Amino acid sequence: MRGALLVAGTSSDAGKSVLTAGLCRWLARQGVRVAPFKAQNMSLNSFVTANGGEIGRAQAMQATAAGIEPDARMNPVLLKPGSDTRTHVIVLGQPADEVSAAEYRGHSGRLLGVALDSLAALRAEYDVVICEGAGSPAEINLRDTDIANMGLARAAGLPVLVVGDIDRGGVFAAMYGTLALLEPADQALISGFVINKFRGDPGLLAPGLRMLTGLTGRPVLGVLPWRGGLALDMEDSLALDSARPVAGVAHGSLGKEVLRVSVVRTPRISNFTDVDALAAEPGVLVRFATSPAELADADLVVLPGSRATIADLGWLRERGLAPVIEDRARNALPVLGICGGYQMLAAEIDDRVESGAGVVAGLGLLPVRVAFGKDKVLGRPRGTAYGAEVTGYEIHHGVAQVTDGAAEPFPGGCRSTAVWGTTWHGTLECDEFRRAFLTEVAALAGREFVVAPDTSFAAARQARLDTLADLVADHLDGDELGRLIEHGPPPGLPLVPPAGVR
Repeated sequence: MRGALLVAGTSSDAGKSVLTAGLCRWLARQGVRVAPFKAQNMSLNSFVTANGGEIGRAQAMQATAAGIEPDARMNPVLLKPGSDTRTHVIVLGQPADEVSAAEYRGHSGRLLGVALDSLAALRAEYDVVICEGAGSPAEINLRDTDIANMGLARAAGLPVLVVGDIDRGGVFAAMYGTLALLEPADQALISGFVINKFRGDPGLLAPGLRMLTGLTGRPVLGVLPWRGGLALDMEDSLALDSARPVAGVAHGSLGKEVLRVSVVRTPRISNFTDVDALAAEPGVLVRFATSPAELADADLVVLPGSRATIADLGWLRERGLAPVIEDRARNALPVLGICGGYQMLAAEIDDRVESGAGVVAGLGLLPVRVAFGKDKVLGRPRGTAYGAEVTGYEIHHGVAQVTDGAAEPFPGGCRSTAVWGTTWHGTLECDEFRRAFLTEVAALAGREFVVAPDTSFAAARQARLDTLADLVADHLDGDELGRLIEHGPPPGLPLVPPAGVR
């Protein structure tokens, strides 16, 4: 099998990322050499490749599904919003520019060329490339400069599947409307539909599927049932509006008590996938918090990464969370800061780069001074802690300098009493390190919690990816998927009005 396919969606968070991952794993299990691809991704959750390139975290997860190493070509354009009006542009893994939405439109022609070159390189190297769209292909106000959906599909001649989330309601209208708003040349590439997150009796859905096919001339290639607890790496904070993984609690604690972790959900939260490994632990309850009351009974408070450290630090103070975190530290109750969260714990932050605010007082819970540099630090560091090997990845402009030699070392940062800080993402995925860290957290918090001795986060992730592949194999038309990948869009697909008439 050789070819490519684009998975588009009726909206953001419709299931594009997970379906792309499922297709990659489904094909890889058949011995097909497959790679994921997303031409343009807007996400604050990112990852660092082995050669130091920054890409969307979802594409790294999809590469894992395919059984290959993540590569900057899999996400040639990454957009990281720094504010409501400005976005940082990452091209082939490296920082390229900071632009407004209007300014970015002027770069679309050049960036489409970068995306097409990357796709062509992947197609030459792999048997199949499964592409993921962005948002919705029916964002008609942006069609002229689109490089991720129909702009890419038309330029590369890709067949397109449209996936819709039935859990949101109105899925048939969303699918029909998505197709009808597209102009004729784009409609000619829309080759079928997939319904995601269905609960209930499939027989009740069948009349609607037949009507949709009759109205559009496109088949529904399958209906994916709802599966909870998949907890796969998501692209953005939209995923936080639905329940995040708390699978560990469902399995119960080995001790007498559970361990409660409150993760502060700042407005510019990034790389919140860092805490997924905690949620995989039996007896650990992970929740996201935006108010002081939600930190009150926490055994561990986590300040995660941020794309706007100074702005999010100000938000902590405005919302009254900062005094609660400071009181915890005074009472020797555990606090962990990761990347931007670590910077907030510092005594002082000198930021003339990201926010332009200059010198700002941090929370003062660690003896650290942070200075923002123009060049971004990207890496895949490794070290040891609690006698265990620790690996991670780092993505930051702020460079933290420990100012007190009495501070205890900690991978990627330091520790003072019950406050830890690190610039490294992903460390909690290291099983032995995570178990030792949680054991100490429980002791400091006074909880009778016992960590499970055999939880493997890597194995849990692989099992979830296998579940996705099983869903694809059991509920989608594999023969028709294979035909689309190999032969492209079927000829003579009917036009659905108004067909992009302006």
